[in-house]
Amino acid sequence: QPFGALLAFNNDWIVAHRSANAEEFLGQDDLSPGTYFEDLVEREAFKQLRYALNNDAEGEGNVGRLFGLDLFGDNRLFDCAVHCSGDNGLIIAEFEQHDNGDLERQLGTLRPAFAQLQNFSSVQRLAEFGVQKLRDAYGFDRVMAYRFNDDNSGEVIAEARSHHHETFLGLRYPHTDIPKQARALYVRNRFRIIADVEDEGIPIEPEQTLYGDPVDLSLSTLRAVSPIHLEYLTNMGVKASLSVSIVIHGKLWGLFACHHDEPIKLPFSSRTSIELFSEMMSLAIERASGNERSRLTERYRALHDQLMRSLASGSSLSKSLPSIVPAIQKMFGFDGASVFADNVYENWGSAPNEEEFRSILPRLNSTATSRVLTTTTLPEMMPRAEDFANRAVGAMIIPISRSPRDYFVLWRKEQAQTVRWAGDPNKPVEYGPNGPRLQPRKSFEAWEESVTGRSAPWSDVELQLGESLRISLIEVVLRLTDDAVRARAKAQEQQELLIAELNHRVRNILNLIKSLINQSRAEAKDIDVFAEIISGRISSLASAHDNITENNWSSAPFRKLLRSELDAYVGKQQSRATVSGPPVNIAPEAYTVLALVIHEMVTNAAKYGALRDSRGSLTVDLSLDEGDNLTIAWKENGGPPVKPPKRRGFGTAIIEKSLPFELNGRANVEYKLSGVEAEFWIPGTYVERIEEHDVGEADEEMTEPTEDALEGTPEFVLLVEDSMIIAMEAEDCLLDLGVRKVKTVGSVAQALQIVDGSDQPDFVILDYNLGDESSEPIAARLREKNVPFAMATGYGDMGDRLNELGARTILTKPYGKKELQRLIADLTS
Repeated sequence: QPFGALLAFNNDWIVAHRSANAEEFLGQDDLSPGTYFEDLVEREAFKQLRYALNNDAEGEGNVGRLFGLDLFGDNRLFDCAVHCSGDNGLIIAEFEQHDNGDLERQLGTLRPAFAQLQNFSSVQRLAEFGVQKLRDAYGFDRVMAYRFNDDNSGEVIAEARSHHHETFLGLRYPHTDIPKQARALYVRNRFRIIADVEDEGIPIEPEQTLYGDPVDLSLSTLRAVSPIHLEYLTNMGVKASLSVSIVIHGKLWGLFACHHDEPIKLPFSSRTSIELFSEMMSLAIERASGNERSRLTERYRALHDQLMRSLASGSSLSKSLPSIVPAIQKMFGFDGASVFADNVYENWGSAPNEEEFRSILPRLNSTATSRVLTTTTLPEMMPRAEDFANRAVGAMIIPISRSPRDYFVLWRKEQAQTVRWAGDPNKPVEYGPNGPRLQPRKSFEAWEESVTGRSAPWSDVELQLGESLRISLIEVVLRLTDDAVRARAKAQEQQELLIAELNHRVRNILNLIKSLINQSRAEAKDIDVFAEIISGRISSLASAHDNITENNWSSAPFRKLLRSELDAYVGKQQSRATVSGPPVNIAPEAYTVLALVIHEMVTNAAKYGALRDSRGSLTVDLSLDEGDNLTIAWKENGGPPVKPPKRRGFGTAIIEKSLPFELNGRANVEYKLSGVEAEFWIPGTYVERIEEHDVGEADEEMTEPTEDALEGTPEFVLLVEDSMIIAMEAEDCLLDLGVRKVKTVGSVAQALQIVDGSDQPDFVILDYNLGDESSEPIAARLREKNVPFAMATGYGDMGDRLNELGARTILTKPYGKKELQRLIADLTS
């Protein structure tokens, strides 16, 4: 620049290089290389220069400044800038004539502006304020705030100009207008002035160091600029310019670009105040951006909390997509969303279908797993995405796992847009003095470009939100994974406990049945009596187990137990047996014990007591004390005279000893001539009081059975059962009941062969589970052919599936002749 002098020193402050006008500017006769600068200046001035270098210029990028320095002791005042240059050990000192009072004047002008910076919370308002203050304070014809985009193109976001200048506001400049090396220099040296575009500049003598390197003037305030840039400004009609960097977090965020129609000379103090203003603006923009990030953080925290609430039920991310989309829409603009997790794909809105998404999955899997990928032109990155370009071309791809790869993707539709450039952004290669190269722009008229095949761009804010969302979704995935692991562990533990408990119960039942068989054999006179006794006792146990397993091994009504036992003996004459007192449930661990006791009491009443003929009656009265201890008063009347048993058999032992031994209860039986009277006492720990309004179907009177008549007994019954022993017993029972033909098969294929044959059965008893097969295909075929059938099962109540399967009724295992007799009677009635 023409208004100063530049000297380069080695470490001994010996002049090594100088600008060509240094002697004239500084008033010295000889500043040739080898001159000791210390010999030319006042001692105090030299000390101040050394101090400025050592204290203010430590580290690359710092420049020490001195204002109003009496360099030679002749009252000529200079403004000085001193810094270390590059790696060659040079010290660059620059000198300009001091403009007395300018620094105080400029600081006085800008001080109110510094205070006003605190009043703006948005970046846009700060930029508008900054350009106006710079124009007002320094009189430039045009001041622009220029912000860089992600593609390094720049856009004018604020402008202050004289009225006769056309506006550049909103115009975009391609990245080639400010090359990469120029942007890097703007970060190191934040200030650049061109006082006169037409000035040819002043050379450095000598041009190179002793090592053959050019003198590094990157941090110089007086350095000239590229001739191409001067031509660029000339094409714009600019005679002088000043550029000040806006650097945030060490990156070039933008520029204040000041243009003037005439050459301008700004003292070093003025330029320093502008540089100070720029630094304050950078801090203010950084603060405003920080405030925006804080607001963004608050918004994101609300989103995070909402996501956690939406997924608190433990539902998978795929199933939760419809519920979390509204929350995410508050933070992003998007047209569709997709989740691909655990090899399950779900989408919402304008998004690819599963087949289309899987087609780009291999390409997605080649991207990084630790960062969000955004694009406005996905088909350019992944050609297969062209298949759904009519629905989505932009994407924010958020990886939420490493292996296997899972993704959450936000999609954007194509958005045709018009970009206003400051001239044609595609500058052609032209031939200049040095051969083919890019020439500086000659036209700056607004040039509109229509852009298609792209979505709206993803902003920096949205990218930050995407990274935060990725962390939240990973937390969700980890939580769901942990929950799944815990659930599997718990299920495994429960399964092991269930197997152990089942094994324990099965052993107990087998031991109980073994004991029943052994003890019943001693009571029986012949095999028929033995079969009847043991069948009744096992049926009683089975009925009791059905009752307590009906609701997952829970307590069951006592009245239901009593009615199921009485039903076999009194039939429709339910009035012969009455039950009074409060309704109660009996705990599972006491239910089977009590079932055997009641079975023995009913059997004895039917064989020897009040229920032996049609004259007698039975009353059972229930009562509860304050501790919910249950007393069952049993009283028989009107039957044949009762005699005490001459021999105390197994049945008597069950009645008298079961409750005291197993439940710590009491049992007392009296054989009176008028009828048996008994009192059973069960501790309250096994008893559950039921409020009257809570009594349900389980505690009501059981449906009365039909008569034992077997008119219309089916001729041919198909029995589908995979247990040979059960099938043999059922076949014998059916033949005894008058069925002329019984065919037994144990598989789906065999059953379908008979059903589809010429000899079609009249009725089918169908076991639901046939080994590892289900008999539902047989049920479906029987339903098609209108063949009636009953579904036999040992897995509890399947009444809710009767209509679905088409079965007439459910036959609960274990079943015997009595149950089959009632089944056939119901079918033929």
